Amino acid sequence: MSKTVLIADDEPNILISLEFLMKREGYRVVVAHDGQEACELIANEHPDLLLLDVMMPRKTGFDVCHEVRANAEFKALPILMLTAKGRDTDVTKGLAMGANAYMVKPFSTKELVQKVRELLEAAA
Repeated sequence: MSKTVLIADDEPNILISLEFLMKREGYRVVVAHDGQEACELIANEHPDLLLLDVMMPRKTGFDVCHEVRANAEFKALPILMLTAKGRDTDVTKGLAMGANAYMVKPFSTKELVQKVRELLEAAA
């Protein structure tokens, strides 16, 4: 059975690109357009990995990450934060909130695919 990747990003072009990329790699993809929708989909879909944008309406990626880590059911869920905010303080905050990895936009799709694969293998 293929792994499910939940992608949360409020930028439609990025969402479409990431969805295409993850499907091409053989993953089942669920998309959320904001942080609140991401939280609802996590509870309903039980994805195997999260790709979270930091800056989203309703709830930020940091908020979603914090909620996921506070829920015992999802404590081990791999989280990869994707953001245009690449300052050291942002990266430190993301990792401190419980993200497993942090990639700054624009990123290499090859590197992203490799990181997703690594996180899923480590979680298995």
